[in-house]
Amino acid sequence: MDAAVIKYYRKLLRTGFEHAGSFDNPSVFLESRGRGGVCGRAADYVQIFINISKGRVDGIKYLCTCDPTANVAIEVLCALARGKTLNEVESTSEDSFLHVVGTESEEMREKARALLKFLNEGLTKYKTKTDSE
Repeated sequence: MDAAVIKYYRKLLRTGFEHAGSFDNPSVFLESRGRGGVCGRAADYVQIFINISKGRVDGIKYLCTCDPTANVAIEVLCALARGKTLNEVESTSEDSFLHVVGTESEEMREKARALLKFLNEGLTKYKTKTDSE
């Protein structure tokens, strides 16, 4: 594991995982389990809860069991998305994750790519649903 990722993860252990948790009745609920999912290991899962108000991410939380790199990536995703418009969130890049963590780690890039794909699929469904209402 990359030294910058370890440092960031240790910081999370000391200060707490700010975005860990859930919301009742979120605007968007995303869930990924097992191999082929966001974390990639058979026993892993990720749930992301997003509240959207007036086209902005008003709140974002997650529950997960995954490796430290994925946990760091999920925390960064939440920090990058909170308060942003849906279009801003959808245009978030893998490089944004690397910049926040201070790494060039290919593993972090892969986790960021998977999370962004997962998130954008959920936001697309949300926008399609709200457009048809």
